[in-house]
Amino acid sequence: MTTTLAAGTEANNPVVNIAVFAVFVAITLFVVYRAGNRRSSTSGYYTADSAFSGRQNGVALSGDFLSAASFLGIAGAIAMHGYDGFLYSIGFLVAWLVDLLLIAELLRNTGRFTMGDVLSFRMQQRPVRAASATSTLVISFFYMLAQMAGAGGLIALLLDVHSKLGQSLVIVVVGLVMVCYVLIGGMKGTTWVQIIKASILLIASALITVFLLGKFGFSFSNLLSAATDRSPMGKQLLEPGGAYGKDGTTKLDFVSLSLALVLGIASLPHVLMRFYTVPNASEARRSVVWATVCMFVFYLCTLVIGFGAAALVGSDEIKAAPGGENSAAPLLALHIGGTVLLGIISAVAFATILAVVAGLTITASASFAHDVYANIFKKGKAEPRDEVRVARLTAVVIGVLAILGGILANGQNVAFLVALALAVAASANLCTLLYSLFWKRFNTTGTLWSIYGGLGACVLLVLFSPVVSGAPDAIFPHVDFHWFPLKNPGLVSIPFSFLCGAIGTFAGRSKADPAKHAEMEVRSLTGIGSDT
Repeated sequence: MTTTLAAGTEANNPVVNIAVFAVFVAITLFVVYRAGNRRSSTSGYYTADSAFSGRQNGVALSGDFLSAASFLGIAGAIAMHGYDGFLYSIGFLVAWLVDLLLIAELLRNTGRFTMGDVLSFRMQQRPVRAASATSTLVISFFYMLAQMAGAGGLIALLLDVHSKLGQSLVIVVVGLVMVCYVLIGGMKGTTWVQIIKASILLIASALITVFLLGKFGFSFSNLLSAATDRSPMGKQLLEPGGAYGKDGTTKLDFVSLSLALVLGIASLPHVLMRFYTVPNASEARRSVVWATVCMFVFYLCTLVIGFGAAALVGSDEIKAAPGGENSAAPLLALHIGGTVLLGIISAVAFATILAVVAGLTITASASFAHDVYANIFKKGKAEPRDEVRVARLTAVVIGVLAILGGILANGQNVAFLVALALAVAASANLCTLLYSLFWKRFNTTGTLWSIYGGLGACVLLVLFSPVVSGAPDAIFPHVDFHWFPLKNPGLVSIPFSFLCGAIGTFAGRSKADPAKHAEMEVRSLTGIGSDT
């Protein structure tokens, strides 16, 4: 196929793309309406009454986690950088082992609705819940902002809408549909959207992989040979060092990014909240196993898709297309399947954004309504109906903020938003969770120092990093006020957060409650009392 998205778009039919996407939205909105729990119960709205099986929740977990960055970004990184691009996938998969071994079962047994339930179990309720809600809202907003801003770039690539106004209108549509999912369906409806989206994503990726391998006689070696012949990197495409390892700074950047990927993903609020949608800890473990299997299959497909794009599309065409590296998978779909397959990929990409943002919205709204409104303002005496009403109002506010933020950030470098969200999650959430679950002496002061220390360190280091200034691809490329050399702060902020938690624990006046720690230990390890 000679017609490309870079040179012209006569082979790319936006009408087909919009039609496929509209069909997906119509079907999922109907499913959300039928599945949604419209009773004003907190457990129904936040956790779908813990009615999903481990298999269902595992597929939903993969749908909640696999964002547009996973679908388009990793394939593009492999096409352009080869081996080093695939390292992202390794980090994402290892993160689920951390969840399986350290987080899923203990979190499910200890909490009810949010991460704040776990952190405040044996601490002073109000300050710890406030800190937990702050961390959750910051992480969710930046992660959501990256997804919404990425929608603008996808529009330019997939629907041939290049005007800022047109992209802004589509961001508004994406935001409104997402708010409808959350308001109508709550966690139950949103979970079914995740399941549908994950199934479509896996099927589409598998089909492209089969079609692609068929072009090379179902020989992966032939595919790799064609990719190295077409790539300007040659055989170095299959060797380490294409993107990282060129000097000491990039090596440290890779270590820092790896820490953020592995430890941050294992403590993202919208991922943690999904463990409460299953009835017990055993099903929570099954959820992680199923999610890992789904993502293992998906990332194997992206490996083939990435090298296939290098072989059939070429790096020059990928660079010239709107969206740059992110255009690799859609361009490949256009090459091997024409307009119809590109329309399917368009729908999958938009479905990915919708599903991830919906999961983030319900998590952020639940954290505010449950931790801030019910337990701080109402001191644990809020009526369930009022709490759900506040959660729905919060979802609307968050949706509006996400739409406005996505419009303002459209066209900007949004990679730092995802990196910041992962680094904050690793710094503020993971260390605090581990200390709370396993360290008997850990107290309220240590909890607050750990959360706010990790949060503050991440934001400060990113502001003064090459991501914001002092680099050609920075947000402000024409000024230079950076002093922190790494693009991802995880290598510094994660150990700093652990250190803050330890110092705060030893220096704080508040004392740990041995009886509450013993109760939490028994509950987290055995599940006794987890349904109360």
